[in-house]
Amino acid sequence: MANIVAIVGRPNVGKSTLFNRLTESRKAIVDETSGVTRDRHYGKVDWNGRDFSVIDTGGYIMGSDDIFEKEIQRQVQLAIEEANIIIFVVDVAFGLSDLDKDVANLLRKSNKKVFLVANKVDSGKRVYDINEFYALGLGEVYGISAMSGSGTGELLDDMVAVFDPEDVVDPDLPKLAIIGQPNVGKSSMMNTLIGEERSIVTSIAGTTRDSIYKRYNSFGFDFLLIDTAGLRRKKNVKEDIEFYSVMRSISAIESSDVCMLMIDATNGLTAQDLNILHLCEHNRKGVVIVVNKWDLVEKDTNSTKKFEETIRQKTAPFEDIPIVFTSLITKQRVHKALETALNVFQNKTKKIPTSKLNAILLPYVQNYPPPMLKGKSVSIKYITQLPGSVPTFIFFCNHPQYIAESYKRFLENKLRENFDFSGVPITIYFRSKEKSRDND
Repeated sequence: MANIVAIVGRPNVGKSTLFNRLTESRKAIVDETSGVTRDRHYGKVDWNGRDFSVIDTGGYIMGSDDIFEKEIQRQVQLAIEEANIIIFVVDVAFGLSDLDKDVANLLRKSNKKVFLVANKVDSGKRVYDINEFYALGLGEVYGISAMSGSGTGELLDDMVAVFDPEDVVDPDLPKLAIIGQPNVGKSSMMNTLIGEERSIVTSIAGTTRDSIYKRYNSFGFDFLLIDTAGLRRKKNVKEDIEFYSVMRSISAIESSDVCMLMIDATNGLTAQDLNILHLCEHNRKGVVIVVNKWDLVEKDTNSTKKFEETIRQKTAPFEDIPIVFTSLITKQRVHKALETALNVFQNKTKKIPTSKLNAILLPYVQNYPPPMLKGKSVSIKYITQLPGSVPTFIFFCNHPQYIAESYKRFLENKLRENFDFSGVPITIYFRSKEKSRDND
């Protein structure tokens, strides 16, 4: 189950500093995404074995010259709607402000768990200054210094303790999410599937507030479909649309095994679609691109091929993604999209025997060895796949730090050529044979 933590508060209280502290203080557990959100406001954190997404609502406000009262209210309302947990940051050096009280009023009316964090407790004296924030009526006040990290450990301990429990759904059933921009056909796809036979759909309780699992068991299929609200474009407001896309996509994507990214054939693959795709890739999820409304496109004999080529150029270097052209009006290729998504699930969970890996890949390595770098000759001796839910491979060699990115792509291409990993991001590590540590 996706756990989403949103950081809210008025300007200049240290929201972004706290975000950076949570995501960067332990680099081994952070995997940042370029191109998904602006200025790195979406991060992944793992604390004591529980992972979660953290979102800094600061930085997403555009076009305001004032002190952001209305915009801050929208931030908080969105966080209340989308997040599991809210971190409300106040400034102990500035003291309690009217804007803090306004935010607190909104949060008190919600049913979400709120952690009130008094930032900038950088001295012993300020430890006592946090007491005035108890007047906000939000319970415990956590005095921290986001700059130094003081107090953040206790905050994280208490926060992960109230996370939602793990999913109770059947872990062996594939979980498919239908995602995409507004008006591309997500609801129509869901209604087409659900409407085919009423008895085939069973809602499963105990899931996230916006992602409801529905079991689909008919026509030879058996999987869990994640029913989400989808992405809704805000009209006539100045907020950054990427922020809303991320907020509304994270829960569905993180709860899934495979994402069916629907796009509008009449618009092609847009920058917004690419942002959602990169979010799937970032979370190591399988992907199928479903080109809907194909019936509205004027076609010739090469239309499908040209459309596919354009998509793959835009998704490079992750080009190995299956593409299915559908029309929900005529129900054309709906089952083909499901078959493809389930095939991607099989690819994602595939395990290659070590002996087979080495027998097939080592000849490529011997015929085309890694180029020398800084006078060092790199020799790859052994390959194995790590256990886990996504395809991850380790190449043992003598100088892992000298493997060029281009050679890493070469190895990934050979993996894809010889084993079907269509639609699945692949992770490759290089490890010194003499030392038990990873070098990406």
